[in-house]
Parts: sequence; C-alpha cells; structure tokens
Amino acid sequence: MNDQDNKTAELKEDIQEGTTNTNNCDVDTDPKPRNKGIYLLPNLFTTGALFFGFYAVVASMNGLFANASIAIFIAMILDGLDGRVARLTNTQSDFGAEYDSLADMVSFGVAPALVAFSWALQDLGKLGWVAAFIYVAGAALRLARFNTQIDTADKNYFTGLASPAAAAMVAGTVWAFSEMGATGEDVAWIMALLVPFAGLLMVSNFQYHSFKGLDLKGKVPFVAMLAVVMAFVVVSMDPAKVLLCIFMGYALSGPAVSGMKYWKGRKS
Repeated sequence: MNDQDNKTAELKEDIQEGTTNTNNCDVDTDPKPRNKGIYLLPNLFTTGALFFGFYAVVASMNGLFANASIAIFIAMILDGLDGRVARLTNTQSDFGAEYDSLADMVSFGVAPALVAFSWALQDLGKLGWVAAFIYVAGAALRLARFNTQIDTADKNYFTGLASPAAAAMVAGTVWAFSEMGATGEDVAWIMALLVPFAGLLMVSNFQYHSFKGLDLKGKVPFVAMLAVVMAFVVVSMDPAKVLLCIFMGYALSGPAVSGMKYWKGRKS
C-alpha cells in the first residue's frame, strides 16, 4: 500500500508540473502588443494641405484675400498628392484616411467659407453668415457620406461635387475678382448665391468624374506630354481666371450631364 500511495503522489506531482509548464508556455507565446506607428510620407502632404488651409483663414482675417485663395489652391494640390503617393508607395492606412478627411474639412470646408465671408458676405449681415454656414454644412455632410460609402461607391465617379472642387469655385471667384480690382461689397450678392450653391452641389446626387482611373505609371505618347506643357502655359497666362473657368465648368458638368440623361430618357 505504501508503494502504491507513493506512486499515486508522484503521478499527481508530474501532472501538476506539466500543467504549470503548459501555462507558462501559453503566457510566453502570447503576442506582445506592438507600438503602431504612422507612415510619414503621405501624412506630410496631408499636413501641408492642412497648413495652407489654416493659412488661408489667417490671411483672410488680415485682408490678404488673394493670398488666401492661392493658399487654398496649394492645399488642393497637396491633397491630391497625398492619396496618390500613399497608393504608389503602398502606405495606405486608416489613420491616413481619417487625418485626410479632417484636413479636408479645414482646408476645403471652413477655410473657403471664412474667406468668402470675410471678403464679401459679412456685408450682408445674417444672410451672409447663413450662406457661409450652408457651405460648411455641405462640406461636412459630403465628407461624411464619402467616408461611409468609400467601400461600395464607384471609384470612377463622385456622388456630389468633391469638396476641393467646391473650394476652388469659391476661392477662384475671390481670387479673380480681387485681381480685377473689385471689392467684396461689389459682388456680395453674387457670393451670396455662389457659396450656398457650391454647398448644395456637394450634397447633391449628381455624378462627377473622379479621374482616379488615370494611369500615371504607364507610358504615354509624346503628344500627351506636349499637351501637359501647353496646359501649364495656358494656366500661367492668367491663373485666377483660367482656374476659375476650369472648376466652374467641372462643377456645372454634373447637373448638365444629369439633365441630358433625363432629357434623353424622356424622349425614348
């Protein structure tokens, strides 16, 4: 009996030691939490866009409306580059997407509205700040809708006018009229119509081409490169008026195409 009791006790000890070792192995093999960083390169472009959007607000407060408008266009260029750089370098991240959306709200939502308000709309009293608020609300709703539909929407088209294009409409108008010597008071009623109109286009269901299908890595004919050079030449001749015409045409393309489709549908 004593030998049997000793064997039973040794067996229990072996079982306990095996269980302890197993638990230790489980603890050791648990993955340790990693310190997640962020990709620097694409977020540098986003930060640059945010900086120029903020500068536009400060410049408009100091009466430098042409500089404020130019800053918004620079923010547009940087905003267009951050996404493409992220895709080309395979550095997309959820952080970058959220950061880009917040920067867009400042640069293309708040900044254009405040520039327009400081330049022209404040002379209209309540009507002026209501017009500016409609634009800001439209930009916020446009970005929220884009973020919720990003996985299901057609990549080749935007639903509603993109906020950078809407900002270009407003900033281009301020820039062009400022260069012509017009004051905000002279065109206050034009801005009172244009600013909320841009805000409503952002939340509309009009389809706009996104140009995301352009292949920048592939080879192109020599004529295409010549066309790019000529485009730079045309823009440099009178940047304010040329850019305003380009983005006004783009903004009106959505309602125009939808109207044509509706008219053809009624005829058929």
